[in-house]
Amino acid sequence: MDKWTELRTAYHVARLGTVSAAADALHLHRATVNRHIDALEDEMGGKIFLRHARGYTLTEVGQDVLRVAQKAEEMIEDLAARVQGGSDQIEGEIKLTLLAPFAGLLMGAIDRFRTQNPQCTVHIDVGEDLARLEYGEAHIALRAGAKPEHPDYVVTHFGDIGFNLYAHDSYLVSKGVPDANDGFEGHAFVLPDFPHDRTPFGEWIKNNIRPEMYALSSRDISVIAEAMYAGLGIGFVSDAEAKKHSNLRPVLPANADWKITGWIVTHVDLHRTAKVQAMLSCIKTLGPKSGQTKR
Repeated sequence: MDKWTELRTAYHVARLGTVSAAADALHLHRATVNRHIDALEDEMGGKIFLRHARGYTLTEVGQDVLRVAQKAEEMIEDLAARVQGGSDQIEGEIKLTLLAPFAGLLMGAIDRFRTQNPQCTVHIDVGEDLARLEYGEAHIALRAGAKPEHPDYVVTHFGDIGFNLYAHDSYLVSKGVPDANDGFEGHAFVLPDFPHDRTPFGEWIKNNIRPEMYALSSRDISVIAEAMYAGLGIGFVSDAEAKKHSNLRPVLPANADWKITGWIVTHVDLHRTAKVQAMLSCIKTLGPKSGQTKR
């Protein structure tokens, strides 16, 4: 397949939403843009776009085409910058995907990155699934648990994130200090609605917390955190996040088993690009392994 010109045209149509906008950006006639799309769809053997009155919408095939084209364009732009001696500023967008507990640990690194590269926007997706980096779904992924083994991924250790059971001062004033020896009798919990094997403390929850002790549960970690801060119940928080709040108190002694191993994951094709390297440098400087988890 020798269709880079057509692929690049389709990428701009998808990014901008209309043939006219893509034609203006590429300095092409609208008819030329349409010919490029038709030729690429013939080559792919399927529709890339659904045409409608408001513009063009990507099909499932088109979404894959867009990801490949976006990654290729970024690599070409990075190569051009290197050949020309680089530039003072990194521009465009850098996309990160991560688990919610990592978000607070990254804000210092993102702040530094933005200070150094104010023309580059940071976009974050929060989710449990590892983005398909080979399709350009993200530049950098932060994941927990077993080390990702994809042969085209560059994986480095982000740090070990410790967790404990914490209670807000307002809860302790209202309910008193909980006692694990009496089974937390009379106390309420706000807990994540995840399968037990997805958290290092899941087995403890299964063995110690009865259904009637739940005050609130949610798959959204931010909801759990807000419920804790409001004094609704006791909950699990990372030690790094708890240090940011002077009114959170640990309920149990530190448990070495309640740790999540974090990994920084990039795709080999984009790992050395200036954009990715600049963000990685900030993350590695301000991440958990540096000991600087607070801003």
